[in-house]
Amino acid sequence: ERGGHPVVKKKMRQWFLRITEYADRLLQGLETLDWSEPMKEMQRNWIGRSEGALIQFSVVGHRFSVEVFTTRPDTIFGCSFMVIAPEHDLISKITSAEQKAEVEKYLQYVKSRSDVERMSEKKITGCFTGAYAMHPFTNQPIPVWISEYVLAGYGTGAIMAVPAGDSRDYAFAKHFNLPIPNIFEGIDIAEKCYEEKTAVLCNSDFLNGLDYKAATKKMLDALEEKNIGQRKINFKMRDAGFSRQRYWGEPFPIYFENGIAKALPENELPLELPHVASYSPGPEGQGPLANIKDWTDRNLETNTMPGYAGSSWYFLRYMSPQEDDAFVNEEAMKYWGAVDFYNGGSEHAVGHLLYSRMWTKVLHDLGFINFDEPFKKMVNQGMITGKSLFIAKTKFVSSENNEITLITTNDIITRENKEGGKFKIEIDGIEYSYKEHSEHRFPVNFTNGDSKISYENLKKAFNESAYLKSIFPEINESNLGNKILWRTDGTGKFIFARIDDNDRENILFEGRSEVEKMSKSKYNVVNPDDMIAQYGADTFRMYEMFLGPIELSKPWDTKGIEGVSRFLRKFWNLFVDENGNLKISSEAATEAELKILHKTIKKINEDIEKLSYNTCVSQFMICVNELQALKCNKQSVLEPLLILLNPFAPFITEFLWKQLNHTESIIDAAFPQHDEKYLIENSFSYPVAINGKTRVNLEFALDADAKDIEVTVLADATIQKFMEGKPMKKFIFVKGRMINVVV
Repeated sequence: ERGGHPVVKKKMRQWFLRITEYADRLLQGLETLDWSEPMKEMQRNWIGRSEGALIQFSVVGHRFSVEVFTTRPDTIFGCSFMVIAPEHDLISKITSAEQKAEVEKYLQYVKSRSDVERMSEKKITGCFTGAYAMHPFTNQPIPVWISEYVLAGYGTGAIMAVPAGDSRDYAFAKHFNLPIPNIFEGIDIAEKCYEEKTAVLCNSDFLNGLDYKAATKKMLDALEEKNIGQRKINFKMRDAGFSRQRYWGEPFPIYFENGIAKALPENELPLELPHVASYSPGPEGQGPLANIKDWTDRNLETNTMPGYAGSSWYFLRYMSPQEDDAFVNEEAMKYWGAVDFYNGGSEHAVGHLLYSRMWTKVLHDLGFINFDEPFKKMVNQGMITGKSLFIAKTKFVSSENNEITLITTNDIITRENKEGGKFKIEIDGIEYSYKEHSEHRFPVNFTNGDSKISYENLKKAFNESAYLKSIFPEINESNLGNKILWRTDGTGKFIFARIDDNDRENILFEGRSEVEKMSKSKYNVVNPDDMIAQYGADTFRMYEMFLGPIELSKPWDTKGIEGVSRFLRKFWNLFVDENGNLKISSEAATEAELKILHKTIKKINEDIEKLSYNTCVSQFMICVNELQALKCNKQSVLEPLLILLNPFAPFITEFLWKQLNHTESIIDAAFPQHDEKYLIENSFSYPVAINGKTRVNLEFALDADAKDIEVTVLADATIQKFMEGKPMKKFIFVKGRMINVVV
């Protein structure tokens, strides 16, 4: 695809991981795990357990049958044709002489198509084999077709097509004008098929009038009674390809003797990759190892293992990495066991995580470990998203001989060359080529504000984008000037303009912005090194936690980091005065200070357990503001707070800890635990309203007498001011809630 060469599917020697043998156990094991339901559901769908039947359709004129797997044996009377995968072994045996040329032409076309393309595209293709199969109940011949929408790896690679009850079969039948018998009572299938399981059957012989469940049971019994089919549990999941045609990766400790694979003897292990001068491919699609004479002379396997060969199990070795006599030390395994908590992306759901689960079960079955699930609890963190910028409309003349105009969404036109839907331009000897209507991005650091930006910043942005350099090859001070305007209208649209000497805008290009996954390829990455250089690692770390709940995707906004930076400066100021001197006091803490501290300890401990780091940061901010208001500098309060903040801001807390004359690291200090006695509320700050409108807050003991409260409220200067000398009609007091004076 990228090199312009024809793509052809080719059978090669491959190793596979027989994960299908563990399909049922992988499904059952999900019920024991503390994982999110969406993650479990992704694995269930990938494994794809389905109950149905294997049915034999004898081929007319031959002594063999085509076997199909179906989850809807109740619909067999609606089968009007059969479809087999292009890779099916029977094709060469059943294709008629008249259809042979057409079939070979179609198979050649399918060889250039991937399974993903075949399943995702709506394209309808197929070819009649010239063969017929016998319907096992009506004894009517039905045509056998080939189509790419049937995959060899799922089921048996052949289906009984029931167009009335399946959308792909329906579309295929409509396209090739094949019969669509209706088997659902009272259902109109003139425009579309019926895929639900609620209708009763008709035109189905002994199944007429039965619903899905009753008809399925009766059909399964009939298939087994006639000895033409059987009950079958099938899985969508296929065995995992374990071979890679490349140099890097673990080599297989396998050699071949007379074409038979054999394991290398233990004294020849480990088998290590040889040093090579070139990584070029081997002959006939083999990997680079096939070019190494010493390797091939020993008849060693030239494939290498995939990345997940190691990532599936390496974490287990951490329990006792120096152990020479066992896979894992037994005592270490008893202590550590399975991973208690795994934090990772959901993109690994049906790859690494599924293979790790299978690998762990294999090692358990072999007696190496005493558990068969690797990760007890798992949380998927959300992505950090960024703002991407797209050019949509441009008019710019860079020189007399090379006019480049972007007249619609990214159509680049040059006077020199336009061919085949692609546009080319050569700049400094380098040719740039773009597809028609493709999207073109530029670096996010282009947008440093919504006002005039300097030529230097503009130049820096352009230097990072070959695309922009190709559009504006001759950017310089004279043709752009120093006055550049960046303006956005708040809807995601923006303009980029040059301001002339008369302050008029000359729009260079217009565009739009979108929030999407942060990625180098999208030119929307915020470099952590830049953030750390400007704000420090603690600020950067805490801001990432503050963005939102860990499991949700969160948009990055550099403006927001300022709030966390201010918080850490306030925290610092609790310890240090304006001259940079430590101002810690050894005085005893007040009741109010201890209440603030222990409320924070309780909240942080609870929220860490819930992985709610954003609310932890919020609580730290509240705590520091409250302590600052009390002018608290007591060591008995600030020292526990320092330990509490350490996992969130390790650098500033370690530094301040040493300033408090501690010789050991702060990470060795005991983590604070709250004391309930400081959390008992013995007073309440009542909102006091005049005619329902709150005017002041007054604090009273929770056991204060209502009459005493009334006297105090009415004597308050603020209340008297808003009563305006009017007599009180009613005094409403709700203990622990509110006070309202009606005048």
